[in-house]
Amino acid sequence: MKLSGLDKKFDAGKEDILQHFDVTRAHKVKAEPKRVNIDFPLWMVQALDRESTRLGVTRQSLIKLWLSERLDDKNASS
Repeated sequence: MKLSGLDKKFDAGKEDILQHFDVTRAHKVKAEPKRVNIDFPLWMVQALDRESTRLGVTRQSLIKLWLSERLDDKNASS
């Protein structure tokens, strides 16, 4: 299949195009975790805990989600 045909199928969104790829060795680049320690003031930790409880996720997941969203927004506007 030519790239233009694959492009059209993807844009139409009616067919799973992954069948056209070999994903057996696929991996995310630089996806390995890197530990970072950050000190937050108590009020911020409490606010994070309230929001993470409200959303039903861990504090760490909430922080990673928010940082990811912020970095995506920054990259999109660059």
